[in-house]
Amino acid sequence: MTNHFTVRQHSPFRYDIVGSFLRPESLKQARTQFQAGQINQDQLKSVEDQCIIDLLQQEEQVGLHAVTDGEFRRSWWHLDFFWGLNGVTKHSAPNGYQFHDETTRAETATLTGKINGQQHPFIQHFQFVQDHVHEQTQVKQTIPAPSQFWAELQRPENQAAVHQFYADTDSLLTDIAQAYQQVIQDLYDAGCRTLQLDDCTWGALADWQTHPEHVAYGIDPQNLADLKQTYLQLNNAAISQAPQDLVINTHICRGNYHSTWANSGGYDSVADPLFTDENVQAYYLEYDSERAGSFEPLQQVAPNKLVVLGLVTSKSGTLEDKATIIQRIHEASQYVDLDRLAVSPQCGFASTEEGNILTAEQQWQKIKLLKEIAQEVWTDEN
Repeated sequence: MTNHFTVRQHSPFRYDIVGSFLRPESLKQARTQFQAGQINQDQLKSVEDQCIIDLLQQEEQVGLHAVTDGEFRRSWWHLDFFWGLNGVTKHSAPNGYQFHDETTRAETATLTGKINGQQHPFIQHFQFVQDHVHEQTQVKQTIPAPSQFWAELQRPENQAAVHQFYADTDSLLTDIAQAYQQVIQDLYDAGCRTLQLDDCTWGALADWQTHPEHVAYGIDPQNLADLKQTYLQLNNAAISQAPQDLVINTHICRGNYHSTWANSGGYDSVADPLFTDENVQAYYLEYDSERAGSFEPLQQVAPNKLVVLGLVTSKSGTLEDKATIIQRIHEASQYVDLDRLAVSPQCGFASTEEGNILTAEQQWQKIKLLKEIAQEVWTDEN
């Protein structure tokens, strides 16, 4: 008997992407020239514009229903957004983020005043993409989750500035939520109907509960339950005023930098409240390695929500076996109905401008594989 599935009208589609793409060489060169003072901001933007237009054409040609700008105007998946908020500035850090095999550049976001989200530069970035796609193509805007910003401000080097402008945690959390509400409304007014909150905080919590020795920033492992509630309440507050027809999804990751990772641990310890109470419509979940654990925690995903299985890795150019991925999708369907599932890479291909270690051709081959898988698994993709 033929299965009949709900036709998806918005992201997540049956095959989807997380957001970032490998930067073309011309863009890398232009950023290097800009940092060296050899070209100005307008000249850099001109290169960014053309590279984004080229990327959008490639995304549409490969059949993606929802596209992004590849995060080509960013150096980091998260910090550039924070730097665009009022009251926040780019700052050097004593140490970079520690990943399994290497350490990142040492940069952070610190406060220079009270936080607000007025006139964020990402609004213009979204409008540019919207102006350069076909009418039927949806534009997905990715931004870091509010909890990620709060976690960034917990770095020891940022604490003095936080205390200078905020006397207590509640007032800081309130301003973060309100700043996000402003940006979300401005994106909506510009035409955005699909927003994705990228979030490494839950992956870090899962790692800390599995490996208490990894706990950072002076966090007491005994207070991890309270931290879960802080993340949950902040994220929910930030999206609480969003228009009803704005689709808000989230991507949960364990770190993605130059093909290496930061955290390990399944979703078991964070499924409640992440899967039960975060007010998003879909979860893009990393599932490309044993570090992500089993599918069993998916049984806690609220019945009105969707799950995107990140079964294809963005960390390697090796192409996955189609039959194996299809088998894993059906394994996951034991916990979440097949009609509520989709498939994607486990993360972006370049969460930072360095990018992961694979070629552009390998990147596109993986997306083509995802399309083939979706067409075999879900009849509405045929």
